[in-house]
Amino acid sequence: MRKKKALVFELSQPGRVSYSLPELDVPEVAIDQLIPKEIIRENPPEFPELSELDLMRHYTELSHRNHGVDSGFYPLGSCTMKYNPKINEDVARYPGFAHIHPYQPVEMVQGALEMMYNLQEMLQKITGMDKVTLQPAAGAHGEWTGLMLIRAYHESRGDFQRKKVIVPDSAHGTNPASATVAGFETITVKSNAQGNVDIEELKKVVGNDTAALMLTNPNTLGLFEKDIVEIDKIVHDAGGLLYYDGANANAILGYARPGDMGFDVVHLNLHKTFSTPHGGGGPGSGPVGVKKILEPFLPKPLVAKEGDQYYLDYDIPQSIGRVKAFYGNFGVLVRAYTYIRTMGPDGLKAVSENAVLNANYMMRRLQDYYDLPFKQHCKHEFVLSGKRQKKLGVRTLDIAKRLLDFGFHPPTIYFPLIVEECLMIEPTETESKETLDRFIDVLIQIAHEAENEPEKVLEAPHNTVVGRLDEATAARNPILRYKK
Repeated sequence: MRKKKALVFELSQPGRVSYSLPELDVPEVAIDQLIPKEIIRENPPEFPELSELDLMRHYTELSHRNHGVDSGFYPLGSCTMKYNPKINEDVARYPGFAHIHPYQPVEMVQGALEMMYNLQEMLQKITGMDKVTLQPAAGAHGEWTGLMLIRAYHESRGDFQRKKVIVPDSAHGTNPASATVAGFETITVKSNAQGNVDIEELKKVVGNDTAALMLTNPNTLGLFEKDIVEIDKIVHDAGGLLYYDGANANAILGYARPGDMGFDVVHLNLHKTFSTPHGGGGPGSGPVGVKKILEPFLPKPLVAKEGDQYYLDYDIPQSIGRVKAFYGNFGVLVRAYTYIRTMGPDGLKAVSENAVLNANYMMRRLQDYYDLPFKQHCKHEFVLSGKRQKKLGVRTLDIAKRLLDFGFHPPTIYFPLIVEECLMIEPTETESKETLDRFIDVLIQIAHEAENEPEKVLEAPHNTVVGRLDEATAARNPILRYKK
């Protein structure tokens, strides 16, 4: 049921305070002796006045309106909203990790450097790369870093004409955006009827101006690029490099490695594949791994080891430079390290097994109620189409809004763009069959409602705090401040 919630300003009562300051223990000075009069307020700001208890209740109630993995199923396709084990949080709060400072001498932070060095080594083995940097702060930041490495590589060879980066028409939107920011022109390659890169179309767009092909494997349709060996040959024969977008690495852990597929550079999303918080719980982390040909250009410093001592290596003459202050989002690195050590090789392999199993189970149960554009087995995620419901006047957006009434976060919708009325669903490996079945049953119910009671779907959501918003107005003219 909807329940109106007063704003903090509306709860305000004159004279109430939620703090208690100690008595002044220094000489009192008039404010106009410290601050120029022309910038001093004539009237005090109208801050809300509440007791501490009312303040706590207000924000606690607001927090309960947030949706997160700990409160409900979160099947956002290509986002891998898996459960974040709380042991990760415990380890990240160890005083030796939580209370250190990046300016401390390396002799005082050997444990932290050892953790980072070992994480680099583990990510190298997982991806089949030769060297890893932990600096990039997010997935798109990792993309940009990888592309700058590719640019530095070509320019170091005097190959200045390589200005084009090829991206599939199913690619994440960050791929062409990152390429543009890195100074490249993006070229789109079409997918074939099976949802993979069209080899003949790829041959048409590859040339001596190709810097790289950016590829997610499995792709955003949840399908493995089975022609990857041929793709590798086409791009490398033309003098280009292969970039691996690691957004969907949750599908291949222990089964396939980008380095073995022929990729030259890869970024990983620790906040997806390796269970660190993301979204409102972030920050993210986007380590980049490279083959030997790109090692000379890695951001500096790298965490290195000599004998039994760990240090920060700044001696990288051809480095593209620092890409983030200090050495990456350290707390996130600790959480990912804990997760990998907890799971071990067999556990990581089981992650992908169960992620793929869950996705295929859901896909087969739903294929009779929604259009399934690609009939083959999927990997960790799959796409449905709401074309059938659209003919009844119900759009994918309406289906997503109706899901809110049942306490489920909607899946990714209208992406990839090459699927009409797309719903992209990624259950991850951490959800139980009972949760999957509840979500499936609700989607089936909504499909029946679209046929028999379309107005129930068109007017959804019915049970949320607010009803359906005018999304264009909300985006273009948001109300960002309180007015009496």
